[in-house]
Amino acid sequence: MNKILITGGAGFIGSNLTEYFLNKGCHVVCLDNFATGHRHNIDPFLENPNYKLIEGDIRDLEVCQKAVENVDYILHQAALGSVPRSIKDPVTSNDVNVSGFLNMLVAARDAKVKRFVYAASSSTYGDSASLPKVEDVIGKPLSPYAITKYVNELYADVFGKTYGMECIGLRYFNVFGRRQDPNGAYAAVIPLFVKQLINHESPTINGTGDYSRDFTYIDNVIQMNELAMLTDNPEAVNTVYNTAVGDRTTLNDLVGYLKKYLSEFDEKIAGVNVIHGPNRIGDIPHSLASVEKAEKLLGYQPTHTIEKGLKEAISWYWENLK
Repeated sequence: MNKILITGGAGFIGSNLTEYFLNKGCHVVCLDNFATGHRHNIDPFLENPNYKLIEGDIRDLEVCQKAVENVDYILHQAALGSVPRSIKDPVTSNDVNVSGFLNMLVAARDAKVKRFVYAASSSTYGDSASLPKVEDVIGKPLSPYAITKYVNELYADVFGKTYGMECIGLRYFNVFGRRQDPNGAYAAVIPLFVKQLINHESPTINGTGDYSRDFTYIDNVIQMNELAMLTDNPEAVNTVYNTAVGDRTTLNDLVGYLKKYLSEFDEKIAGVNVIHGPNRIGDIPHSLASVEKAEKLLGYQPTHTIEKGLKEAISWYWENLK
């Protein structure tokens, strides 16, 4: 009956974590300001006696202190994502992702929370050309967003060494799955393409489509959060882990998978054309994670390849978008 605080709990990843841990009998506190999260994501939990919603902003230290009261673990997902968003408005991204993160660390320290697990990012690898990406080899950040997520890692490391906290960062690699928002200017590529294809609209690929990503299904991310939260391996704490599958898919291949699986519901989708636009500023060409460290220290075993994950995600989107 652990009590878990999930910041950003009304978001895509946060709401999936909430559902999982409520189903395991945990008490879950959700902290969200609904800047990017959605109330419909948490509607199923509101009547659960083990669920508590705190509507507030991590940029407010008093709100953070209230949220951590009597909490055993924190799964910190709250952030302003999106490289393009951070390029357009670096100040707000920094306020939320750095100042808000620091507030949560301070609140967790003062409340003597057992462990602080936080969403890091593969963007931290920056301009490093090495593949696969291993945790201790990074380059220079390519966007304000990437800088903020790297600063999170630095702060967590300092709080671990200075205050004796237990912190674990999970470098997410292009997470996708149920509840991921297909709408808005900064929608992730998979739900955006799914929505467009369902509507028989041509998706736009930035560049030639040869850029590749380690697309990671939400269930793999849930597994990593649980392992990081509960591990009793002292060597596994106060470090960062790639949270991925360990395989990469080009954008062209991704669209091919989406058209293939969606056309099982609507055969016209197979004939939808693709548009190619310019490369996007701040994007890295290729991303592929090594998950050996997570396998060795946490016992991580990803359950979903991109194809298995896409099949499940598309079934969800078909029921919720059509």
